[in-house]
Amino acid sequence: MNEEQLNAALCEKMRAEQEVYRSWLLTQSPEEILNHTYEYTIREDILMAMEFLNLSEKQLAALLSSPSPLADLYKDFSNMATDHMEDLQSCIEDRAEHILDAQYEKTRAIPLYRENARYARTHDEIELFQASQKANIACRNAIESAIQKDFDGMNLSEDAARDVLAEFGQERVAHVLAATLQSKLHDSRFSASNRAWAESVPMFNVGTLRDDYIIRSHSVKLDCFVTLARKEMETEERKHSIMGQLAVKPLPKDRPAVKSKNREER
Repeated sequence: MNEEQLNAALCEKMRAEQEVYRSWLLTQSPEEILNHTYEYTIREDILMAMEFLNLSEKQLAALLSSPSPLADLYKDFSNMATDHMEDLQSCIEDRAEHILDAQYEKTRAIPLYRENARYARTHDEIELFQASQKANIACRNAIESAIQKDFDGMNLSEDAARDVLAEFGQERVAHVLAATLQSKLHDSRFSASNRAWAESVPMFNVGTLRDDYIIRSHSVKLDCFVTLARKEMETEERKHSIMGQLAVKPLPKDRPAVKSKNREER
């Protein structure tokens, strides 16, 4: 037989072998069928893979010589060390991150409303005001949760501030942190650097409405968080600055060509 005939004969033999296996499987109890689901699926994948392989005549003849080539291939595959579970774990993590990114994008899209409730009612912007206030409170809760979860007794994990910034954005996180520190400027447990930074952040909603999102964590722990958040924000600003400097700017079309130095000296 030539290569085409050998391939057809092998595929037919393997399909017949799978049909026998399927017929036997259907006579089993539902629990036993479930126990063999993985094997059945892999055997089906092997049959599908055969359609895309270009094996030599010797390889086809070697496989065809086996009484049960499909069962042999499944056995060999099941004994192989594969990254199947790692790929599944990676897929699950990537999907979770994709969903989180979509959720964070919606949260970051809520603008930080910089007027009071009276202004919002007068200008028919009360929904914007309420959405911003709700996001501020959610940001406060996220900061408190991060501090509680990631503080090891001495320090905070760097991921604590990074995750909150990813979810709420720099502007809102800076506002909520600064509003809290400005309400506690006489608390000596905050570093002088962090207090100075907080005073430099423009503030609005002075009064009870701002009190709704004042962070209630211990001052020492919160000071650590502010330091980490400022570091993350400064790092991001430097990245954007460097990217802007590296941006290639095209030369004006009417710019004259640079003359050769040697030609000028002549």
